[in-house]
Amino acid sequence: MDKKITKEELLEKAYKPAKDAMRLHPFYRGKIEVSPKVCVRDLSDFSIWYTPGVAEPCKAIHDNKDLVYSYTNKWNAVAVVSDGTRVLGLGNIGPEAALPVMEGKALIFKYLGGVDAYPICLDVRDIDAFIETVKALQPSFGGINLEDIEKPKCFHILERLRDEMEIPVWHDDQQGTATIEVAGAINALKYVGKPLPEAKVAMVGAGAANIAIARLLVTAGVQKKHIIMVDSHGTLHANREDVRAEKEDNPYKWDMCVNANAGQVEGGIHDAAKGADILIAASRPGPGTISPDDVRVMADDAIVFATANPIPEIWPWEAKEAGARIVATGRSDFPNQINNSLGFPGIFRGALDVQASTITDDMCIAAANAIAGMAAEKELSPEYIVPTMDEWEVFPREAVAVGRQAVRDGVARVKRSRQELYAHAEKIIARARDETQLLMKHDFIPAPPEE
Repeated sequence: MDKKITKEELLEKAYKPAKDAMRLHPFYRGKIEVSPKVCVRDLSDFSIWYTPGVAEPCKAIHDNKDLVYSYTNKWNAVAVVSDGTRVLGLGNIGPEAALPVMEGKALIFKYLGGVDAYPICLDVRDIDAFIETVKALQPSFGGINLEDIEKPKCFHILERLRDEMEIPVWHDDQQGTATIEVAGAINALKYVGKPLPEAKVAMVGAGAANIAIARLLVTAGVQKKHIIMVDSHGTLHANREDVRAEKEDNPYKWDMCVNANAGQVEGGIHDAAKGADILIAASRPGPGTISPDDVRVMADDAIVFATANPIPEIWPWEAKEAGARIVATGRSDFPNQINNSLGFPGIFRGALDVQASTITDDMCIAAANAIAGMAAEKELSPEYIVPTMDEWEVFPREAVAVGRQAVRDGVARVKRSRQELYAHAEKIIARARDETQLLMKHDFIPAPPEE
């Protein structure tokens, strides 16, 4: 019989990644680097890759700007851009302190999506200056991944950049989080036998993530009137004069006051959770942000997504003991990781492979359905509602779904068949994984030191 794991052992396991991170970050001094992708047979090859030969592709691109996608790495390059004003659950810690997160994002982009991503942390606070800086990057990149930007600034930045740029601009804290949360909600509700249109949803947190999750849930089939959102001052309802006063800056939050919460429930988390089928938290890191009593008042077969990082709003075992049937977090060391990493590598792979001009909500729903569908094909359980990142086949499937939806939405510059998209995504993702393993095998990436 397996030994029962104690709460102390669970806590020790939960805090171990933080200890390992402090040991290994200074050892490797960064997580990514630039490596050549062309042959260098001898130094004469530089006359091809640099002067004088490089002048010919330069002239060709000058005559036809679209050739930049064929003659350079723009077709596969994404900038991961942040100002460090809202990093994980740490808040406004600045651009330098945000850099380890952006490097980690770039690593995941490459390993899981075959995408060459570059971390760019800007020491810029003004919205217009931030927007103009990102727009100036457009010649070098095929896409922009915005990350860890405070609200409501993040909403305005995303809207303007999507309107003013010719390449896809994506805010992972909004669209990425929403995509994977919707995928998890689809399968969790399917497992407990509750249809999306009938599901009652409590949402803890009214930031960029939950605003986008609510929007995408509605697109997927949830009724907005069945959603009750809670911020740090309580439920959102039409009598919230503080939110009304700020509706010019944050109309999305006011929309949740007047067009959601059909019963106009007032109170806090506990009141929003009463009778809810699913509770989605993207708020202050815990533990203790959500209490076991909040879970106890939910409907039978309750579903809890506690996704704050680095510590979820409630520990999974506490939610289970309080009656939750399914619990998900944003962490890879617990079952049911509801994390952006399952979405953005495959979504950008698909968007890049058709040279999409934007990423629409329908493209996000297509990715969510691809994620949910792969898990459902295997067999859903309370411990398995979405694939794990180890199941790398999910990323080519997402790429296909996103690329095909981009064509249907009329935002693809290049039209590729389902077979072409899958073959290309599978090849480039396999190459990235195999390359990493090869570098480790030959000690070009050294093994981490023992503890």
